[in-house]
Amino acid sequence: MNKSALIKRCLIADDALETYPWEKDEYKDCCVMRHKSNNKWFALIFEMGGKLLVNLKAPPDVIAVLKEQYEGITPAWHMNKKHWFTVDVNNIPLEALDELIKISFEITAAKKKNHLSVENKSKG
Repeated sequence: MNKSALIKRCLIADDALETYPWEKDEYKDCCVMRHKSNNKWFALIFEMGGKLLVNLKAPPDVIAVLKEQYEGITPAWHMNKKHWFTVDVNNIPLEALDELIKISFEITAAKKKNHLSVENKSKG
């Protein structure tokens, strides 16, 4: 898979946005996939050592299992290793990659407000 194909896989909803926030030569090709609604990252796409990589977010207990299950999953490059992990895109089944992108997208999505709890607090 190449970088443009990976970006297309990350554009899983209308809320997904492809951005290039850095101007420095060494980082300018890094693609940050964000939510339009809250500007939070859900994927960082980059190349290193001749490999296409993506950092994704997941619950810490899920990351521990993933690292044991897939050789292509390692602690996150340049990010919090408790909540983020790096995927060697061409060293993991595509179905698994798609599911991990979806998890990262959902975990970083804007939280829906619970109107019932707001009402209860105002009555208390």
